[in-house]
Amino acid sequence: MGNALTDMLVNLRNDNVLADFGLPRGSMNLVDSRQQKEISRSVAGLPYTLSLGGSAANTIRALARLGTPTGFVGKVGIDSTGDFFESALVNLGVKPFVFRGEEHSGRCLALVSPDGERTLVTFLGAALELSAPEITTRLFEGFDCLYLEGYLVQNHSLIRRAAQVAHDAGLKVAIDLASFNVVAENLEFLQGLVSDYIDILFANEYEAQAFTGLEEPLRALEAIASLCELVVVKTGIKGALIARDGEVIEVGIMQAAKRVDTTGAGDFYAAGFLYGLCEGLTLRQCGTIGAIVAGKVIEVVGTTFGEEAWGEIARLVERVKTEKYLF
Repeated sequence: MGNALTDMLVNLRNDNVLADFGLPRGSMNLVDSRQQKEISRSVAGLPYTLSLGGSAANTIRALARLGTPTGFVGKVGIDSTGDFFESALVNLGVKPFVFRGEEHSGRCLALVSPDGERTLVTFLGAALELSAPEITTRLFEGFDCLYLEGYLVQNHSLIRRAAQVAHDAGLKVAIDLASFNVVAENLEFLQGLVSDYIDILFANEYEAQAFTGLEEPLRALEAIASLCELVVVKTGIKGALIARDGEVIEVGIMQAAKRVDTTGAGDFYAAGFLYGLCEGLTLRQCGTIGAIVAGKVIEVVGTTFGEEAWGEIARLVERVKTEKYLF
């Protein structure tokens, strides 16, 4: 479940526009339609691509490509962008639970720095209209896990309702903390949510620090592990730290042929990791598959790549399953 967005990815020549609009590198910034249009005009003429977007949608469609049955809960507008979003899910084999709102469909402007770092400028639009009363047990029938996009914590009643309903229905509940500034702004609520309902948590080292107040990733991992069953703290080029039932392991990364754009890397890591869990693999196997999928997505602009790349992922995953390819 997440914000149903269409992504516009713009390749920046430098970071001047970030400074001009006071946008921290690597952050997610919620803006209104006017602000997003103003920033869009400032980068007019630069190369860009359009794609299906939203953090949870990235994870779910990658999971679908890996062969896991999936669904997506979100809200779009009554417009062509919303039609595109829903039909794209269907074409990818994702079961759509897509509500329609009154606002225009949401869009995310992803500003990609020359080194591949991305800064997000998001107008949520109709995605913001998804409400707690719309979340019922029916949405989760036939599924084993609810994966929540951390950006949804801006709507406390919605995300708590979803986590509670899924938890009571017997699903595992997973969340990605999404962005350090979102964590900082919603810290008390997030800590309570994790303690009460979350089984699986994904974070990068900056999000883990914001959540715990601890700078050292291992200490942050251990602190979060006291609240939920399984924790993954991604540590950039060092890989990831994973904790479950008192066991802590470190898994490395797959070196990308070239680092083009980090958009979706965390989302695709979660997809690979959750695929491994669904297949009953070890934590190291899960972490390795996460690293493989994330390593591929940063080689392209956006989060869409061709059949050749997916074929390479499939071959590597099969090697991981036989424990012939582990990081």
